Amino acid sequence: MATPHNQANPGEIAPRMLMPGDPLRAQFIAEQYLEHPVCYNRVRNMLGFTGTYKGVPVSVQGSGMGMPSIGIYSYELFHTYNVQKIIRVGTAGGIAPQVQLRDIVLGQGACTNSSYASQYGLPGTYAPIGDFALLEAAAAHARQLNLHWHVGNLLSSDTFYDDSNSTAQWQKMNVLAVEMEAAALYMNAARAGKQALCIATVSDLPLTGASTSAQERQESFTAMMELALEAIITEGD
Repeated sequence: MATPHNQANPGEIAPRMLMPGDPLRAQFIAEQYLEHPVCYNRVRNMLGFTGTYKGVPVSVQGSGMGMPSIGIYSYELFHTYNVQKIIRVGTAGGIAPQVQLRDIVLGQGACTNSSYASQYGLPGTYAPIGDFALLEAAAAHARQLNLHWHVGNLLSSDTFYDDSNSTAQWQKMNVLAVEMEAAALYMNAARAGKQALCIATVSDLPLTGASTSAQERQESFTAMMELALEAIITEGD
């Protein structure tokens, strides 16, 4: 059952999954929110845990940075371990003027500068979108929790250090924030017939230079974590 990147045995990974980029954030979520978490994966230090949240089995595992990395892990989770729902919980750089530090963005869609979709041989441009049921559940809980949140397009970029400095060009199309994983996750979910959503906390503002600390990104973006947990256990129930 194990894959080259995951040592879990059958039944050790729950059908519902939260997926931060940072494996230490996965450990933080497991220790802070899951009842009786058990570590099922340490391959490449990409930590994965399964426990329960309000009595519902939930797993949380790191994805690494970028579309190739989350593409590998989410593919194996969907196809080998029969995970049904993945919510990415990560950080993003705010682009739109109304998006500020520590705001939460729900990724309704994910623009991209990546060629990830070329593998499917489609006769046009594919538009990666999040699962509506998960998005609807997350939006409802965001209202209940009285969070400062936005819903709309993300940009999933292949480049963190962008030599062309293209971020401002995406702003004119009202793209809310830039990150590096959602588009690949959405495409993998679509191809597998599964559900996926990206919920991101704004950790920096690339156009102004404002940013949060690495420690804050790892441990203190708890509103996003709680929102994702509530959404993933209530959607479809």
